[in-house]
Amino acid sequence: MEYISRNEKRVEIDDPSGKWSELTLLPEWEEKYYDVYTVRKHGKWVMLKTLKKEYKDDPKYLAMLEQEFDTRYNLAHANIVMVNDFEEIPGIGKAIITDDVYGWSLRRLIDEKRLTPKIVHRLQTQLLDAMEYIQENHIVHDPITPDTIVFTEYSDNLKLINVGYDQVGSLSSQDTADDIKSYGKVMNEVLDKLPTSLPRLRRIARRCEEGYPGYRTISDVQLAVERRNSGQIFIFICTFIVLMACLLIWLVTRG
Repeated sequence: MEYISRNEKRVEIDDPSGKWSELTLLPEWEEKYYDVYTVRKHGKWVMLKTLKKEYKDDPKYLAMLEQEFDTRYNLAHANIVMVNDFEEIPGIGKAIITDDVYGWSLRRLIDEKRLTPKIVHRLQTQLLDAMEYIQENHIVHDPITPDTIVFTEYSDNLKLINVGYDQVGSLSSQDTADDIKSYGKVMNEVLDKLPTSLPRLRRIARRCEEGYPGYRTISDVQLAVERRNSGQIFIFICTFIVLMACLLIWLVTRG
């Protein structure tokens, strides 16, 4: 996935209503069954995710596309690309319509050695926040990779794409373990390309990728990144309760 260009791979769209214009194919964003486009809807840039030509009339794949829309439509997180609608597009067919994403993938930033401290910080905060949100909502998704992480052009804010295709009653321990492993792989690849070493973050990344038993959820990873752990929090809470109890006893005895 590369920086989005508005001037290449332009596709003619026959829409007498004038609702859709400047349809542009993004081949670097394509998936196994899907093509992705940018397009103007009533003059505003949005993105389309639709079935490739060979699948678009197959009920099985149409149902798969619709299920992904249903799964993602109610997700609302600042670091996840938002789904807006599901429409029939002239000459394209049924498509999921999402917010526009204008920027660079983490893959490109790694390959071009353009990583910055701000990007590393976003991976420690915004990426983990988005992944925790996905787990809390029991979303089944493909592995998160540098290709599915986008940084916006002007603010370097992180956006996740392809965040889920099904919602279940609860995620399995394997699902959560796979998420943690994906995070470790992403961070290790980033750390390999940095001009400086970050030993504490490297240790966390390796533990994630290797399946460290102390990391059972993304929340556990967040605690590690923030230099806390659940045991320390428990001790803090217990200490706070004891101190409040002592204060209450002191106030009662004084009265």
